[in-house]
Amino acid sequence: MQLGMTLPVMEPDLWSADDTLESWARAVDEGPWSSLCWGERMAFDNPDSLTLLGAVAAWTSRARLTTTVVVPQLHDPVSLAKALATGDRLSRGRLSVGLGVGGREEDYRAAGAPLSTKTMGDMADRVAVMKRVWAGEKVVDSERPVGPAPVQSGGPELLVGTLGPRTIRSAAAWADGLAGMSLDVDLAEMARVFDLTRAAWADEGRRTPRVTTSFWFALGAPDEAREQVRRHLRHYMNWIPEQYVDALAATAGFAGTTAELRDVLRRIEDLGCDEVQLIPTHSDVGQVHRLAELV
Repeated sequence: MQLGMTLPVMEPDLWSADDTLESWARAVDEGPWSSLCWGERMAFDNPDSLTLLGAVAAWTSRARLTTTVVVPQLHDPVSLAKALATGDRLSRGRLSVGLGVGGREEDYRAAGAPLSTKTMGDMADRVAVMKRVWAGEKVVDSERPVGPAPVQSGGPELLVGTLGPRTIRSAAAWADGLAGMSLDVDLAEMARVFDLTRAAWADEGRRTPRVTTSFWFALGAPDEAREQVRRHLRHYMNWIPEQYVDALAATAGFAGTTAELRDVLRRIEDLGCDEVQLIPTHSDVGQVHRLAELV
């Protein structure tokens, strides 16, 4: 099983230092991590995902670059296909793209996207357009097709970001695998989702999907680590009343020592997971170095 690391793009002090994102990207790329990941939001102070893709492609040379996740309905599909193909070119074929419908209506409003498009069907339609662009087809009336062509034949790897059974089954027709997310590191639930994903792909007659999952983490003494998770979630889940966020934070993610995290990861590996992508709850890049030996 591989281990990836997520950039601290949702941290409140992200922009306190000019080099936070660069130092994290370089630390991950120079370490033993399999991938460098980041998520997308619109009505928030995180960096634009596609602009960041260009930067991390320049800052790194080894780790796979993974968006977890981009919401296609917040973008024009042709423009999105062009941007992702450019990112694949700049990274020399290291791009994986997580796609999902997103859970926040305010992001749709901020992007000027109709809420009626917040469906798996609409996302599948947009993915189909993107794949046509990557195949070199003319999808608009133009002298030449929209380029550049991606390095990876057919376009970057596509992972569906969801936990829902119906969504997983519908994505089996076009996705290459699962970009999962575990709120409370429930191994039984992970196993159920992994099995469902593999079964859905088999029903479609497709090859075994790549199965990944992610969860928040905080390292340290139990009480201090759990408080770090709570602070992070209060900032990140700013659209939810704090009392509900605090209730969720009591069990969300992982809070403990590196030895305890190693044990959890080994148990996830036993489930046949291909990659776990850890999500930090603090902007200190020392966490990347501290976990390097574990990886």
